Amino acid sequence: MKNQLSIIIGSTRPRRAGPIFAEWLEGFAREHGKFEPVLTDIAAFKLPMLDEPHHPRLGKYENDHTKAWSKAIDAADAFVFVAPEYNYFVAPAIVNAVDYLLKEWRYKPAAIFSYGGVSGGLRAAQALKPLLTSVGVMPIPEGVALPAYRTLLDKGGAYQASDYVLQGAKMMLDELLRWSEALKALRASLPLE
Repeated sequence: MKNQLSIIIGSTRPRRAGPIFAEWLEGFAREHGKFEPVLTDIAAFKLPMLDEPHHPRLGKYENDHTKAWSKAIDAADAFVFVAPEYNYFVAPAIVNAVDYLLKEWRYKPAAIFSYGGVSGGLRAAQALKPLLTSVGVMPIPEGVALPAYRTLLDKGGAYQASDYVLQGAKMMLDELLRWSEALKALRASLPLE
């Protein structure tokens, strides 16, 4: 059975570009053949600002949106965050979504597929890494950054990856698989609730 790769769409804005890149990455990951990719759109879960009365470490979720989010993240063996850069930082939707959970994230690797202006979202990617480590996610160094991302979309809004992106995405998925396999023993050692 293949490891499940959750490709997390990190923007919830109207007219966002995240789904375009996430859908491209899902197809690429399917062709790569080492993961079972699943699109996980934060917007679809309609998570308000963290509204659970109990700390996430307790796993005592009261809201249906939290229970659904927990189930989606728990099922994954690895993540790719498709992350825009907002004001030199991570999109607030990502920060909020990460903060909702704890044990569901533990001992899983994550890569970041960032996009933005001239920096390609690298400032957001770097800001996201300490947040991920605080919930037990291993952010790997390999990732993809798309500078001036709007220039990469055709008039119909489609994305065609360059050779550079194709090579980077392959390296990213190869490394995610290595980390996911290496962390399996730690995931298996987590106590059952």
